[in-house]
Amino acid sequence: MGVVGTRVYHVISDIQLYNGRGLDGWIDTLKIWDGGLSIWGAVIGGAIAVIVLTRRRGLDTLRMMDAIAPGLLAAQAIGRWGNWANQELFGSPTNLPWGLEISPANRPVGYETDATFHPTFLYESLWCLLILGVLLWAERRFRFRRGQSCAAYIALYTSGRFAWENLRIDAANEFFGLRLNAWVTLGFFIFGVVWFIWLGRRDVPDPPLEPGLPPARDFDDPAPLTRRKPAEDADAADNADDAEPTGADGQGESVDTG
Repeated sequence: MGVVGTRVYHVISDIQLYNGRGLDGWIDTLKIWDGGLSIWGAVIGGAIAVIVLTRRRGLDTLRMMDAIAPGLLAAQAIGRWGNWANQELFGSPTNLPWGLEISPANRPVGYETDATFHPTFLYESLWCLLILGVLLWAERRFRFRRGQSCAAYIALYTSGRFAWENLRIDAANEFFGLRLNAWVTLGFFIFGVVWFIWLGRRDVPDPPLEPGLPPARDFDDPAPLTRRKPAEDADAADNADDAEPTGADGQGESVDTG
């Protein structure tokens, strides 16, 4: 679903590249090897897959998203280096010491005389690694509720991505002076912040580990958690059935059936 989502998002956001070309245009939408993959499509498609699979298998969706977030950050940090290999998705010209040298064949129109550009792929890669470290530290330092790690990932990642997105000079659709992906990034940032706050205020106890067991205690509850197995509950019920009724003095009462 992630691969499908990343391609579908690209085709929708750059539909002018495929529209009006008949069958050839439709065929080109399937050529992922020619480029055109979007992280937002991967996130949306992956999230849908996680929700569907966890619901079908009876797993905790929010816990699964929390578990995926650190690995996703590491994958993004590594994957961005593909932009360096392809000399693509770089930023505006710069004379900074770490400026990325781009060959003349890969320079956008209007930038033919500029040799070095902002390595936005590097900025995003380092940002992802920084967030990864912060997230792992925060999970140990604070008592996150279920889903808050994923919400923090979304909010933190987009806060940096918005800056890198506006540094890029590759062709993109714009609305009200901002690139489409910048608007999407801003929307995800707001969603991540609101979701993080909402999850923190919502009382969401852990689900039971097995059918018939009491739910796990909340993270903020200092009381120790004790669980009984279903077999123990059944034994307790049998013992209660076998017990003789007692009176006020604790002695068993006889029942006159005559």
